[in-house]
Amino acid sequence: MTLISLTRRASLSALILLAGAPGLSLAQAKPAAKAAPAAVAAAPQLLPAQSELTFAAKQMGVPVEGRFKRFEAKLAFDPKKPEAGSVAFSIDLGSATLGAAEFDAELAKPAWFDSKKLPQATFQSTAIKALGGGKFKIAGKLSIKGQTRDLNVPISLNQAAGTTTATGTFVLKRLEFKIGEGDWADTSMVANEVQVKFKLAFSGLAPL
Repeated sequence: MTLISLTRRASLSALILLAGAPGLSLAQAKPAAKAAPAAVAAAPQLLPAQSELTFAAKQMGVPVEGRFKRFEAKLAFDPKKPEAGSVAFSIDLGSATLGAAEFDAELAKPAWFDSKKLPQATFQSTAIKALGGGKFKIAGKLSIKGQTRDLNVPISLNQAAGTTTATGTFVLKRLEFKIGEGDWADTSMVANEVQVKFKLAFSGLAPL
């Protein structure tokens, strides 16, 4: 008998013994398949129909209120680990409205938002801190008309029926962002302080 024949018989015997071993089959002897990668959680999604962004100032002592009709928010945020999260927000300045077409056209001009040349305002968080009770403080950079300033935004989170609602109010000084230039820079005509309020509804946010 040749060496080749002996080698083949030895290989066949090994396979027969392996197949007959208790609790083991040829199929089990194959390398285990790699586990499928874990699914990545979907990012929270803004619900525009349930969200709003408004602003208010005083013109010659009389309150004037408006709102932005279009804005976007992107979150990477776990309420239980807020320090690892981030918030990015953008506003379509051309969507600002005071409720009348002639006033809206004025807001789009260079003296105010200059929205045809500089159509977006943005906010990017730099730190998020939990304050307890569903309240957080978000520090970040707000940019409008090429001007960037530090901003601290307090928010409160409430959850119901799978929706998380973030609410808050902050005050900015319009002249720091060159909003209302020229004759409109006179704060006796239009106050420098502008109050901004938001209610932002999201789906897909982790439980508080």
